[in-house]
Amino acid sequence: MRAFQSLRDPRYRWWFICQVFSSSGSMTSAVATSWLVLQLTESPISIALVSALTFLPSLLGGAWAGSVVDRLDARRLLLVTNCVFVVLAAAQTALVATGTVELWMLFVFAVLNGTVLALDNPARQIYVFRLVGATRLASAVGLYEVILNAARAIGPAIGGLLLATAGIAACLAFNGLTYVPTIAVLVMLRPAAEAPPAKAPRRPHDIRAGFAAVRRSPVILSCIAIAGATGMVFNLGTTTSLFATRTLHLGGGGFGALMACFGIGALPGAVMAASSHGAPSPRLVHALTAATAGSVLLTALAPNAASAFAGMVLIGFCSIWLVAAANTLVQLLAAPEVRGRVMGIWSMALPGANPITGLFSGATAQVYPRGGIGLAGVVLFAAVAATWAALRGKAAYPQPAVSQ
Repeated sequence: MRAFQSLRDPRYRWWFICQVFSSSGSMTSAVATSWLVLQLTESPISIALVSALTFLPSLLGGAWAGSVVDRLDARRLLLVTNCVFVVLAAAQTALVATGTVELWMLFVFAVLNGTVLALDNPARQIYVFRLVGATRLASAVGLYEVILNAARAIGPAIGGLLLATAGIAACLAFNGLTYVPTIAVLVMLRPAAEAPPAKAPRRPHDIRAGFAAVRRSPVILSCIAIAGATGMVFNLGTTTSLFATRTLHLGGGGFGALMACFGIGALPGAVMAASSHGAPSPRLVHALTAATAGSVLLTALAPNAASAFAGMVLIGFCSIWLVAAANTLVQLLAAPEVRGRVMGIWSMALPGANPITGLFSGATAQVYPRGGIGLAGVVLFAAVAATWAALRGKAAYPQPAVSQ
């Protein structure tokens, strides 16, 4: 099956397995950290602030991180970032285990983890591109969405079990251990044709070259804009809680079911993205943006719980397919010498812009829960209108820059 063709490469199979493990560990840590913040402060705002500080470095420094990836070997950079993740997890575990952790320390760890994540995200995408090549990139990107959605289910389940039986420190220690297999794979497995990093001068205008590459390509610019708008969909966990309780009059179980429905739809959406042959067409990205916007608005207007459940399945299906298709198209169109910077700018939009989009969605939901969800649909329809010429015109079909 075309969706799983990247798994035919044993190197990518090992990478895939390790990423399921590592991503689940990250989700376990997120659950534990949220619970810890709630114990320390009893403030949901503090939980949101920890999340915002985690993504802030990607928003502010994504382009710089991409320039670093363009200069250095992606595999070696990933070795460094994963080792640092282990050290940070160990330090946080020690503070929690000894009872010396304070809220300000969690804010510091959020910034430190976010800074490493800003480097790790573009390096991870460039490494996978070189590992599987252009012809299997769509499969690899789609399967990565499968990893993330599997982790959204596995991680919280492990986190809940460890919280109930061993405590917060055990969750954080488990997260640190999940990076070890990835480090082992990075040490042992190299891309078949590992390209040397670009010999770019270390000057500030290196970053501007990434932005210039994005501006020169209306398709890349449009995809990155859509990625930023789609970030509002991935903040639905905040807005859906109020929608479930105030509008649909559901309890915690109903809220959990709504989020589970998103995951149910996301998995076939990721498989559809992975089934793409070659570069997804710009028109497909545009159509998926419209479909995602429509599914979000339909869900916001759902008259009852049953239709809301169906709407969340549709949102998951469309949005995950959209993000994977747009990501694949951007990587294939970006010139090799600036691909890291372009993907760094992508990270500025998604997940970097999540704190900003989440703030607007959350504030709207406080006033009008249906509006908190519907706002994402409105923003996505605005993106559909803004990118019409770039993604549906004749100029929307440049040749991909497929060299590694």
